[in-house]
Amino acid sequence: MDVLRRNTDYALRAMVHLAKNGQNSPVSARQIAKEEDISYELACKLLQRLQKSGLVSSTMGKMGGFSLGLEPSKISLGSIIEAIQGKISLNRCLIGNYKCPKGSQCPVYEKLACLQHDIDNYFERLTLAELVHKNSKLKGKHNVRKNR
Repeated sequence: MDVLRRNTDYALRAMVHLAKNGQNSPVSARQIAKEEDISYELACKLLQRLQKSGLVSSTMGKMGGFSLGLEPSKISLGSIIEAIQGKISLNRCLIGNYKCPKGSQCPVYEKLACLQHDIDNYFERLTLAELVHKNSKLKGKHNVRKNR
């Protein structure tokens, strides 16, 4: 089972693409789809979700397209993930409404809760700016195999 769904991976790549392009330079959904190997229809849907969450803005017209709604340093991976697939949860016992029959007697809950806390913090601390910076450092150093 994937923790990050395929659509989330595509959305992350689209956001990195927008961040590399600059905040004031709109990019068409068609260009993002082509350059990031995402179907055009799916790219449009993902960009709409990202726009609805305020992470992306759109401009109409001949020179229009999509751009980041915030500076890359203010966009966490957690916010992108949540916009596309909702919060990541290791187990349903960690979701607020679920009432486990074991309750506080569960020997697993405490460790899972700690791991969930670490995952949540990691994705909230990691910013789009860090992905762009890291990606520019890696460009040319590694040949990454495509699995898509």
